[in-house]
Amino acid sequence: MKKFIAVFDGYRFSKSTLQYSIQVSQLAGAHLVGVFLDEFVYRSYDLQKVIMSATDATTELKRLDEADKGKRDEAVKQFREACEKAGITFSVHRDKSVALQELKHESMFADLVIMDATESFNTKKEKPPTAFMRDLLGDVQCPVMVVPKVFKPIDKIVLLYDGRPSSLYAIKMFSYLFSNLLKAPVEVLSVKEEVTGNHVPDNKLMKEFIKRHFPNVQYVVLKGQAEGSIPAYLRHHKQNELVVLGAYRRSEISRWFKTSMADVLMKELDTPLFIAHN
Repeated sequence: MKKFIAVFDGYRFSKSTLQYSIQVSQLAGAHLVGVFLDEFVYRSYDLQKVIMSATDATTELKRLDEADKGKRDEAVKQFREACEKAGITFSVHRDKSVALQELKHESMFADLVIMDATESFNTKKEKPPTAFMRDLLGDVQCPVMVVPKVFKPIDKIVLLYDGRPSSLYAIKMFSYLFSNLLKAPVEVLSVKEEVTGNHVPDNKLMKEFIKRHFPNVQYVVLKGQAEGSIPAYLRHHKQNELVVLGAYRRSEISRWFKTSMADVLMKELDTPLFIAHN
């Protein structure tokens, strides 16, 4: 049985993360762990502001801390009830140390991390990709499924392929985890600066490999720069795609991922992304 991690901020419980994690856990037959990053220094209120303005700061802080605990407990309750209703096996981890380090450590013992693209684990709202997400993707130890704010059932798979090991590794990892999702239509999407034909890089070898993993597949080759062509192509689709792509570690440079295609897609599209790097 596979082990998936769904990551939550108890103060801003992501129903989208919950819904996507239940869907993919059911498809993969996975055990789902709800990881609630209850970092001990993270509060839903401005600590300094309360200390400076409250008449009785000690009493006010105690009241606010109790309210915060209630919010976090309610989030765990919602997760438990949803998993029980869905009939999946699950457990709960409430990590109280530094959120980013706790999650990186947990990822060593997981097959997949599922997380809302807007999660920042601080009181300041950020547009995706948040600093937390960028730091996580730079050093995570398993694939990550980054999900949008609104849940839409996945009904198509798009595999981004540029001929490099990182893109092939992501495709392999996705196929190993989600054989049951492969009943959905699958598209291999490549970009060439100059299109002299409709062949993907290493055409014969790639098609030989893909045929064994994805029986229902189409190939699309776009002309142009990947950073512009891919979002433009995906933006007008009516289907609810899951996009599979490789990403860099901090020490790597890729032609596709100078900024990271993941960053570009998180900024421009409301599309779930399956991101993996070797």
